[in-house]
Parts: sequence; structure tokens; C-alpha cells
Amino acid sequence: MYTYFRSQGFRTFMVSEAPYFLIAFLIANFFYKFHSFGLELVGFMATWYVISAAGNWVVAKVTKRGGVSTQL
Repeated sequence: MYTYFRSQGFRTFMVSEAPYFLIAFLIANFFYKFHSFGLELVGFMATWYVISAAGNWVVAKVTKRGGVSTQL
């Protein structure tokens, strides 16, 4: 995470990952009841990773097809 912040910057991180973070947080908050902080944290991080990967894949497919520029 630290390396990502240093290389991309905080603003870029917030624009690209905040929606996926919030969705993963809500899913983990409402559905993950493992009675263990560690297990719930791992579940949240895995959910965030999967949602982010899927979202970035969809964005890449849409921008490739439509020729939309995503530069900030």
C-alpha cells in the first residue's frame, strides 16, 4: 500500500479505489460475522481485491471498446 501511494499519489488512489473500497467495506460489514477480527480483515481485503480487479477489468474493456481516455 505504501509503495502504491508513493508511486501513484493519494488523489489517484482515492479516485481509482475509493468506490471499490466502500463496496467491499459494506459487504464485509453486513455479511462477514466470523467473530474474529483477523478473519474479517482477511475477508475484507480479499473482497476488496476481487471487486477492484473485476472493476478495473470492466473499465479496461469499456475504455478499449469506446476509445475513452481515462487520464486524470
